[in-house]
Amino acid sequence: MTQTAVAVPRRAREYETIYVLRPDVAREAQERIATRVTETVSREGGKLTNLENWGRRQLAYAVSKFRRGVYVYVRYLGNGGLVSEMERNLRMLDDVLKYQTVQVRADVDVDSVEVAPENVQFEAVEPATEAELEEPIERLLGLEQAPERERAPRSESEEADVDLEAEEAAVGAAEEEES
Repeated sequence: MTQTAVAVPRRAREYETIYVLRPDVAREAQERIATRVTETVSREGGKLTNLENWGRRQLAYAVSKFRRGVYVYVRYLGNGGLVSEMERNLRMLDDVLKYQTVQVRADVDVDSVEVAPENVQFEAVEPATEAELEEPIERLLGLEQAPERERAPRSESEEADVDLEAEEAAVGAAEEEES
């Protein structure tokens, strides 16, 4: 009796994780974190499909006194244990401000997913300059005036539509009724 090996397709879930780094993080630290993420995915039996650096962006609210952060997008195939390990690693790193993982698809054939090598290459962003990191205190407190915008000149027909004397009379009559 001969036994034939039947190839059973490996199934996994597809996840995407976005993590935000401090805006002043060095290139070496960015690359070290990306390498750690890549190693975690491969060590836990997952498959990295996409790794993108979205660059420095403004945060919706201040996180650890930072108003900006470097966003990194990671897409991979794996199981729940991989997600737990990925988030554990991100939690331990001081340069990571925030992270979030979302399940994209529930049932994916791992062998059918093709990965282009250029999609998993990480490109670090240059560190922020001092001018980019410091925001004027007046703007943070809301004391800075918005620049005056130029108004389009009114046409004569628009001016004719507005009868200032009639408006003043109506306001005066309303005030007299109240008193």
